Amino acid sequence: MRLYLTAAKPTDSVTDGFLPAARALGCEVTILSDRPEQHPDAIGCDVWDPRAVIDTIAHHHRPDAVFSNSDHLQVETALAAEYFGLPGKDWRACLAAKNKSLTRRRLAEAGVERVWSVRLAPGDPVPADVPYPVVVKPREGVASENVTLVERDLERAVARMRDLPLVVEEYLEGPLRTMETLGDGETTRVLGGFATTLGPLPHFVEERLDWAPSADEHVLRALQALGVGFGACHTEYVVTDKGPRIIEVNYRAIGDHCDFLLADILGVPLFEWILRVHMGEPVPEPPATSGHGCAVSVVADRSGVITEAPPQVEGDGLWHRPLRKVGDRVELTHTNRDYLGVIRAVGPSAEGVRRAVTAFQERHPWVIA
Repeated sequence: MRLYLTAAKPTDSVTDGFLPAARALGCEVTILSDRPEQHPDAIGCDVWDPRAVIDTIAHHHRPDAVFSNSDHLQVETALAAEYFGLPGKDWRACLAAKNKSLTRRRLAEAGVERVWSVRLAPGDPVPADVPYPVVVKPREGVASENVTLVERDLERAVARMRDLPLVVEEYLEGPLRTMETLGDGETTRVLGGFATTLGPLPHFVEERLDWAPSADEHVLRALQALGVGFGACHTEYVVTDKGPRIIEVNYRAIGDHCDFLLADILGVPLFEWILRVHMGEPVPEPPATSGHGCAVSVVADRSGVITEAPPQVEGDGLWHRPLRKVGDRVELTHTNRDYLGVIRAVGPSAEGVRRAVTAFQERHPWVIA
């Protein structure tokens, strides 16, 4: 079984998740990347161009599966899988999920939900009748970068990002949730979900996710309207006083080490499950769970140089992965690029998990001078 995996920069999800899973399944893995020097035994390829991906694969070995966990490369990878007649995502669904303006349009046209939203190309005039407060975000952004709550003077906020295609939409107030799904094109399984704690507004930095499984029918209808039903998907939504409303649909596995957390909580080889679907196997039914888990992203609170950092910890119900090291200089961006490390913990109770995380942070603080 030969698996082609498209990737841009290296991620822990691929390095520590999907590559070991592929080896466990007996796959011969070929990584295609525009940064081949950053990946083991990768082939250089313009992975942002589906024609290049198809051409590279065609002149290498016949593929049995083509896969990507990159937020940016889903359309290109889906087109390559379709060209070779392999299981994969519908490229139209990938595009509609990635492009936040198309997401809003598709959901409105399907009668699932209507959220006030306007797309602004670079140079477009700012609308006059804005229902403040609103959120400004890049049309195809990631990592909360340039996502800002605006309570007045939208023109000034947009001017700071004039070279980006933007989406301006009404601010959706309420608890933020996620729903994690895995589908095989016919059946979509809800794996679980998380309650998300954000940092202070006007920015939208995710600081903590706590296990809060749900199978919201509104979210499932939204995914169906977008054509999302194959492979892993991470959907974020707000429970407003008018009902659930979609924030964004990320047509790949949840990130920031929450994919590992999800596997820990479910007690299943999640990365193998995802790859098996792309190899044409039916999606299994997830087990019932009774425990708890959380992931805490330690966010820098100032710019400066790191003088103390906690050690890497693995196992026994608590893991810590440092993302920075002593001597690194931190410049605040108000995105998840400000993360210093990620702590994840699992246990039989929410209170026990909370205490374990708090105790670790008290023993091992990050210090920025």
